[in-house]
Parts: sequence; C-alpha cells; structure tokens
Amino acid sequence: MSFVEDPLTGREVEVVGRSDLKAGTVKRGKVRDVYDVGNELLIFHTDRVSAFDVVLPTLIPNKGMSLLKLSAYWMQKSRKVYPNHLLEVVDERTIRVIKAKRVDVEWVVRKYLYGSLWRAYSKGRREMYGIRFPDGLRLADELPSPVITPTTKADVGHDEEISRDQAIERRLMDRHTWDELEEATLRLFGFYEREAKSRGIIIPDFKIEFGFANRELIQIDEPPTHDSARMWAIKHYRAGEAQERHCLDKEFLRECLRRMGFTGEGNAPELPRQVVREVEKRCIGANRVIAEGASVDELGLASVDELFK
Repeated sequence: MSFVEDPLTGREVEVVGRSDLKAGTVKRGKVRDVYDVGNELLIFHTDRVSAFDVVLPTLIPNKGMSLLKLSAYWMQKSRKVYPNHLLEVVDERTIRVIKAKRVDVEWVVRKYLYGSLWRAYSKGRREMYGIRFPDGLRLADELPSPVITPTTKADVGHDEEISRDQAIERRLMDRHTWDELEEATLRLFGFYEREAKSRGIIIPDFKIEFGFANRELIQIDEPPTHDSARMWAIKHYRAGEAQERHCLDKEFLRECLRRMGFTGEGNAPELPRQVVREVEKRCIGANRVIAEGASVDELGLASVDELFK
C-alpha cells in the first residue's frame, strides 16, 4: 500500500498494488489477487491496470474499489438469468466466491464491429470464427445479431481463436457443455445489454467465463466492467467513428499507450498524470453510470486528442 495525490481531487489517497490478506494461498492475476480458502475463494481488487496483456507500473486511484462495486452490482442482478459464483461482499476490495473448476474457454460476444474484429476486417478478412461477414461494413457498425467469438483461456501468453470442434477435440468440454454455455452466454449478454441501455450505455462486446461447482455450471470471473467490456454512451455513438471520446472502458487507455509508442513490447511506461486522471474517471464512471444512474456527461471526460495535443 502507498499514498499518492489523486489527480481528480488533489487529495492524498491510498493506492493498493498488492494485497496482504492472511488467508490461504494466493495467486496474483493481472489486476486481482485470488486467495484459495478451501471450497471458496477470496478475490481482492487491487489498483493495478493492464493493457496489451502487460501490467503497467502505474496504479490507478479508486480503480479496484470501483470495479468491485460494479461487479457485485451485476452479479447480484444477473443471478436470476444464470447462477454465478458471488457469495458475499466482504469489504470494499474483497468478495467471497464459490471455488469452481474453470472451463478453459473465454466466451467473447460482439454486437458491433470494433477492436480486433475490426482490425482483421479492415485488412480484408471476411471469414472469422466460422462466420462470414459481409462487405461494406464500417468501424463501429452494429452487426445484425450478436456474434460469439470464443478463445482459449491461457494463463501465459495470448489467447487464441477456438471453434466448438477444436474445443471438443482438445477435450476442453463435450458438445453438450459447449451448447449450454453458448446459450448461457447469449442470455447473459442480452440481460447486460438491456440493463446498460436503460442507463444510456451500449455494450458493444464483452467477455465471460464459466466453471463447474458441484457439477453445476456457473458464471465466474467478472461481468461487464471497465476492464472486461466496452461501454459507449448512446447519445454520443456515431457509426464509422472511433468511440473513445465518451467510452467507459479500457480502449481509451490502450489508445493513450499507442500514442506513447507502447503496444505491449518492451518495458511498459509510467502513465502521465493526465492519463491517470482520465482512466480513473472512466473506472469510477462505469459504476456511477451503470449502478447509480449518473449521466456520462456528468463525468467530464477528455479525449485522447485533448491529452496528446
């Protein structure tokens, strides 16, 4: 733990880069520390931030607490759609969850042409994830229906595209499990999408994970947050344009890093104060808008161009 000046308020605040809970054995992920305490896990939300599969050296004030709040909000509401692992919010950084055996496939749902899907499409690729995409689509265009683009779930290195037949061949799961999780993914996406739209937010894509607990499948990891989903303001959405100006997700940080010359190779740079401030706004803002009903316009967001004049 350490203290820094919060670029949003000018006051000194505590930032946490590493947990020190006295419980079980710990596995440190990119931004969360997970403690194994028998049949349950304690998940501690730090202020670490990652991009391009790299943990950055700069901590973001209030990030961990904001992500926990939004994760708990979603998990408590979505369990009526599909069961999940949340048992209890222990404190402002820690949740207690069911320990599950993870299914080693990450389910990514895309409703808009953006990110890696757009980058591949813009280079001429039309067959992706077993789906044929039509010609003539623009950046950020809405797709006719949600598309599931599953990947492997790698603890080390990059995740890779995977099909149902490949997953079955590698014995990651059987056909029945694949079909159930595909259907559960679409149901949950539909729920998150409707709830977000009622708050003025588009969820163009998100990722989700599942696991087995007592032979039953449940949602694990995190629901749509600043780190795991894209979130755009409906009133500022423009097809054919980049959406980072009013987004509440990590793509803003990625674009800042690209401007700084970093895309994952070599040593990650320290983030400038103005970038920390804007990332903090988006982490706090995602919870304020989704869970508390605030407006994106209340957050006072700046664009990447404004930061890198």
